[in-house]
Amino acid sequence: MAQWTIDPAHSEIKFKVKHLVISTVTGRFDRFSATIQANRPDFSDARIQFEADVNSISTNNEQRDGHLKSPDFFDAESYPEIKFASTSITRKEEGEYALAGNMTIRGTSRPVSLKVVYNGTVKGFDGDVAAFEITGTLNRQEFGLRWNAMTETGGVVVSDDVKLDIVAELKKVEVEVPVSA
Repeated sequence: MAQWTIDPAHSEIKFKVKHLVISTVTGRFDRFSATIQANRPDFSDARIQFEADVNSISTNNEQRDGHLKSPDFFDAESYPEIKFASTSITRKEEGEYALAGNMTIRGTSRPVSLKVVYNGTVKGFDGDVAAFEITGTLNRQEFGLRWNAMTETGGVVVSDDVKLDIVAELKKVEVEVPVSA
């Protein structure tokens, strides 16, 4: 079974959420890791484990980032990681998959479904490289991220739906096989 790891220098874990009903705030996680195991070269049998460091969240606004790390949202002190573990991957058409798995945010695990586009595998400077684009939408309320406020016009400050936008470049890991004596 081939093993792959995410290359943080060539990957992005971003999210988007509506703010004040009419605009969108984009954020990202700067520290994350992932391992993927697959027998098939098209990754149609992939098993994926992913973790993001909540304290690495960035929306380019220090005050907002602090609020997101607080108990009102992620509660980074008590729940420092977001985790994802795949349960299945289903090929939809050439290079497109439906990825199912369990997402854990703030100690709450929920099943999620993500769309995956496999962009291919090439020989890189130091081994095989594979690339993917992953998208999906989560309801933050389902994970205990419940803080909100109402605007003067009756709209919410933060929408419940959070869009995920992930660009993942993977590097193949050479796994040493123990030699029998």
